[in-house]
Amino acid sequence: MSLLNEDTIYHRTLSSGTIQVTRDQGEIAFDDLFDIAERRNPKRAFLFVSKVLGRHIPVSPSVMRRVYKQLASQFSISLPGPVLFIGMAETAVGLGAGVFDELRHQYSEAIYLTSTRHPVDGDLLCEFKEEHSHATDHLIYLPDDPEMRRFVTGARTLVLIDDEATTGNTFINLFSALRGTGRLACLEQVFAVTLTDWSQDALSDRCPLPVTSVSLVSGQWDWTPRPNAPVPVMPAVNVTSRGAWEMTGKQSWGRLGMTAPAGDLGHGISALNGERVLVLGTGEFVWEPFLLAERLEAEGAQVFYSSTTRSPIALGYAIESAISFTDNYGLGIPNFVYNVAHQQFDRVLLCTETPADSVDSQLLKALADVAPVVEIINYD
Repeated sequence: MSLLNEDTIYHRTLSSGTIQVTRDQGEIAFDDLFDIAERRNPKRAFLFVSKVLGRHIPVSPSVMRRVYKQLASQFSISLPGPVLFIGMAETAVGLGAGVFDELRHQYSEAIYLTSTRHPVDGDLLCEFKEEHSHATDHLIYLPDDPEMRRFVTGARTLVLIDDEATTGNTFINLFSALRGTGRLACLEQVFAVTLTDWSQDALSDRCPLPVTSVSLVSGQWDWTPRPNAPVPVMPAVNVTSRGAWEMTGKQSWGRLGMTAPAGDLGHGISALNGERVLVLGTGEFVWEPFLLAERLEAEGAQVFYSSTTRSPIALGYAIESAISFTDNYGLGIPNFVYNVAHQQFDRVLLCTETPADSVDSQLLKALADVAPVVEIINYD
């Protein structure tokens, strides 16, 4: 990533309006971090599409790991523990796990949880809303393991992780929901972690506890809508429910708590030196697939990592291509793979936490057009 002190203003005109972003802090060039796309969502017309997240744009695992280290480097060596890290579904599940992975050895009592839109058997801790999202409802579960549960309920430091903060409302809603349970009575401070933070300290202004913001770049944004721009029609993806397919994969990467990564997905998979491999996570199942991608990259393969998503985004701007198919959880909702269909790979590894039969043939057919070998990787 290049450093560019002069890169202080980002300006992009979309069909629905114009977005302008002004930097306050951080030196990484905007063009290295993100591009803009148009949402198919009447609640918010624009989307910051990260170039380092591994969700909407394929990126090498080493770039993603470097970002985890950059964010983790902004934390104090010692924090009051236990330290509870929470990553936001679905986009920031992997980002949250990566930041946690870099910091877990630093604190003797640390645990990672994710929000989810896929109910599981367990003790529900809280629910909260992400109003601007295509899928507004989030669930957070308490771990089954007694020691991990103690880390959660006794947490003194809370670390909230999302890919970006535009208004800060999602963090505010989550914090309020956690406090409202009465089960996290020991909290002393909050960290708000994002790749890009445009929220102008919104959480700090409304949180009763001290807040530290951590990001690669922060600043402010201004959106000017185009008069009479057509209102986009959003596909029906706002579903938080159990699907027809059971989740056969382990839940130990975040939904029910994680204190250390398993790193055991695809043990039998290897890669050739220089082989061009795309590893795809699915939905919220992205952390263990990332670790697989990272291992293959270390073996010498040219690895790219990305993920399927339920986020409806229009073609154009940051989105060069899109594959549309039905989700692998059996919810009957549209899912998407962005910026893959126009590329070519030697092999695609599609990683799922549901059985192989759950994968839509439309997705497999589309992936077969970009790689001669497509494999489904899971824990079965």
